Amino acid sequence: MITYKNISLQVHRQTLLENTSLQIGPGDKVVIRGASGSGKSSLLKCAVGALPMAGGSVRVDGTELSAKTASDIRSRIAFIGQEPVLGAESVRDALLLPFTFKAHHGMVPTEEKIFQHLKRLHLSMDILDKPCTRISGGEKQRIAILRALLLNKTIFIADEVTSALDPESRTAVMEELFQPGITLLSVSHDPEWINACERVVEISNHQLMEVER
Repeated sequence: MITYKNISLQVHRQTLLENTSLQIGPGDKVVIRGASGSGKSSLLKCAVGALPMAGGSVRVDGTELSAKTASDIRSRIAFIGQEPVLGAESVRDALLLPFTFKAHHGMVPTEEKIFQHLKRLHLSMDILDKPCTRISGGEKQRIAILRALLLNKTIFIADEVTSALDPESRTAVMEELFQPGITLLSVSHDPEWINACERVVEISNHQLMEVER
């Protein structure tokens, strides 16, 4: 579902990854580990074209990432960063924003469906009327996840999405993202998240090395 082939990454002239590969199959749950500054978040960003590679290629669901295909690839992936940009003034408007576009006109969720998802992610219904600037980072991440679920996304790239959550909210997020039909590539220092992932990949000496479980 996501294939990094012989990729090299450099940030500010510092080599993070060099001629290394990783293949993630449909439904795989993969977590990336490594020292601070080793390139974990950079690896996630380059999958959606947010960070240019110094070499190699990335394919998502069979499509090679390029300037021409980046927009299409981003539309297939739910990228949940540490501080998501929701793109609207209120939480309700942020949730419904994608459904104002032609591609999703026929998918507008009902209030009942929105409420069900809010409940599953341990979010109160009154959050819908709050300004996006007045909710916490953990709430923003869960709203971004909720929006992706409403769009029926099945490929999630998640960067430390449980770091700001209480245990119950973390469990709720994991129940959503660890469903069999979801392909998950993540970065996390959370032991419970790491233990739940089927595959652990370590960044060491600029290489992606799979850790035996």
